[in-house]
Amino acid sequence: MPLDSPIAARSLPETPLFGTDGIRGKAGELLNAPLALQAGFWAARVFQEAAARSGPVIIGQDSRNSSDMLANALSAGLTSAGLEVWNVGLCPTPCVSYLTGSSDAIGGIMISASHNPPEDNGIKFFGQKGTKLSEQWTRKIEAGIRGQERIAVSGDSWGRQYQQPHLTDKYVEALTRSLPAGIDLQGQRIVLDLAWGAAAHLAPAVFRRLGAEVICLHAMACGDRINVGCGSTHLEPLQAAVGEYQADFGFAFDGDADRVLAIDGNGRVVDGDYILYFWGKILKERGELPGNLLVATVMANLGFERAWKALGGEFRRTAVGDQYVQAEMLESGAMLGGEQSGHILCHHHSYSGDGLQTALHLAALVQQSGESLATLVDKSFQRYPQRLCNVRVEDRERRCNWQACQPLMDEIAAAETAMGDRGRILVRASGTEPLIRVMVEAEEARMVSDWSERIVATVQTYLLA
Repeated sequence: MPLDSPIAARSLPETPLFGTDGIRGKAGELLNAPLALQAGFWAARVFQEAAARSGPVIIGQDSRNSSDMLANALSAGLTSAGLEVWNVGLCPTPCVSYLTGSSDAIGGIMISASHNPPEDNGIKFFGQKGTKLSEQWTRKIEAGIRGQERIAVSGDSWGRQYQQPHLTDKYVEALTRSLPAGIDLQGQRIVLDLAWGAAAHLAPAVFRRLGAEVICLHAMACGDRINVGCGSTHLEPLQAAVGEYQADFGFAFDGDADRVLAIDGNGRVVDGDYILYFWGKILKERGELPGNLLVATVMANLGFERAWKALGGEFRRTAVGDQYVQAEMLESGAMLGGEQSGHILCHHHSYSGDGLQTALHLAALVQQSGESLATLVDKSFQRYPQRLCNVRVEDRERRCNWQACQPLMDEIAAAETAMGDRGRILVRASGTEPLIRVMVEAEEARMVSDWSERIVATVQTYLLA
């Protein structure tokens, strides 16, 4: 018989389900069990078609209270399509990516809303190589969910689900193998903010195994508190702890640990731009950076770009989202890329942004340099003043179609004319949260302040009305 969607068409938004990082929304509303069931079933069909074979599917999740519900519904959809499911349970997103790409799995699914608050959740899909599923295939999953595809279910071929938490050990082994031979972190005092999330158990164990003295913040898996006032989007607790414990530096992960930001010994934020610069410089010196190319997004600071080019490097920008960085890296042959927000992809080691791997490599880089992270920052580059403002716009249609707002477009044009080549403006709808993001960057701080305030006021006037 055909698989009929249990989701009424009117309950789905007209705008695409897939944003910059899978399907994301409030658990129980957009992300409910019927949707996850359908997503699992149609993902199974897509995984089989893309891989041209059958095989297991890896499922992992972060600590959110709704993750169990979504995992069970996804598993039901996958097994109803005849596939075997390996449920890893609590783990970072890059663990799912690694296990998918290094096993016989034909796909992977991570249940997480990354840095979003506890009431949200999300579903991320990975192809058989461990890379994010391309838009070509996610469109097919969405078409099935929306009832635009129909397929008969045989009823005589059902899959099974197996609990496989021990598979995280393979991921940890891969992390340590990726580090320079013989490296240890003896003598380093490091603070880890684990955001009550997916890295709560793995990250402290790995750093301690390498000899570091580790101080942990928000170190349990807690679905009620994931990302609340902590982690990579709230760095104040980490800054305070680095100072209080006189640590060498600290790392803050987000809820699913696919990204990381650092704090140096002076309390300064070391974001993805700095990490790309440090790591890229080392790889360039070793001759391991093809074309001396780095890939970053439109959010990357101009100071970073110009400093990298001054070293003889090449620099390419993409739209915001690690999937776009990944696509450009695969097309250009680049080995290192990432986002200012801390998603770093190094194809020498993996095809996924990996906060834990990035943190380990940055700690190893500092250890090998014989200098402090603060000193490395001092010697790197001067950031241009940059301001990022988030305006909450609940109306999805207005948010996604903000470019139809002529007063806002006029204000952006006026800012671009006034700044010329001394700065830049970026306005976009977030693909993961109900926000309009306004970024202004310029040589002069006053110019940044004035134009960001004017553009934000225009968004509030015309998109919130």
